[in-house]
Amino acid sequence: MRVFVTGGTGHSGSYIVPELIAAGHEVTGLARSDTAAAALSALGAKVRRGSLQDLDGLKEAAADSDGVIHVAHRQDLLPSGGLNAVAAAELPIMLAYGEALAGTGKPLVAAGSIGSGGDLGRPVTEEDPALPSGDEYKGTLRIRNIVETTVIGLAEQGVRSSIVRIANIAHGTTDRAGFLPVLIALAKEKGYVGYPGDGANLWNAVHISDVASLFRLALEKGPAGKYWHAVGDGGITFREIAEAIGSRLGLPVVSVPVDVLMVPGYFGFLANIVTQSYPASNLITRRTLGWEPARPGLLADLDNGHYFPAG
Repeated sequence: MRVFVTGGTGHSGSYIVPELIAAGHEVTGLARSDTAAAALSALGAKVRRGSLQDLDGLKEAAADSDGVIHVAHRQDLLPSGGLNAVAAAELPIMLAYGEALAGTGKPLVAAGSIGSGGDLGRPVTEEDPALPSGDEYKGTLRIRNIVETTVIGLAEQGVRSSIVRIANIAHGTTDRAGFLPVLIALAKEKGYVGYPGDGANLWNAVHISDVASLFRLALEKGPAGKYWHAVGDGGITFREIAEAIGSRLGLPVVSVPVDVLMVPGYFGFLANIVTQSYPASNLITRRTLGWEPARPGLLADLDNGHYFPAG
């Protein structure tokens, strides 16, 4: 299969591209710079120069392919427009793919996210709608939800579209700007590792290599109009994560009272996020696609040491 991939040099994309090539697919990656082009070539992919702003170029690339995997984002919009602008920029891109792929039955697999189940009283499943993960971010997540719903809706136009909801923590050796590096940096700055309240709230996680294999399976055989859960660990307590970080750094692990989280303190702008619980199931994904996470879980990966380089 000839696959067009965006975000092929990012945290997930740099695993997805070699995963596809190893399975016999021919990959063309979008590159807006010489550096990105060289990185894609090093991974074994062909290079298409362009950007996410060039919607006509994206439509042409999609039409010329047998399938599309989209994991790129307009990170250049963050300084001026924040997460809202990044999420909003996704909608015209998905609609462009829809125009190019309508009626073809070709796959479009795009990256999504897993929100908090709130008062569900159970893990979020693939059949649940996208869910918010904190009042401060509801506006952004509403836009994000519209994007994901739009992708799923393309199934009615003859596109084999699906969303891979990536776990809140996607860990691995290339994780430089995710949630774990933020927590580790905070601990080093404060001199202790904090967790909210009793730390019993649950977080989901997945190894980035397992994310790549799920994208491949969704591309190859995923039915249209479905959500998939790239979740390895369905629920690890925040306190366990904090204790694992504290053990590696040799720092004390301390409860941060919930009633003071909403003022500038240990977690800062993350206060609305760290108090949420994010249990998630991958049962439908495993049963339907035959996906089985094979890489180390979150706590085992923290023990591998790559998050804590010597010196």
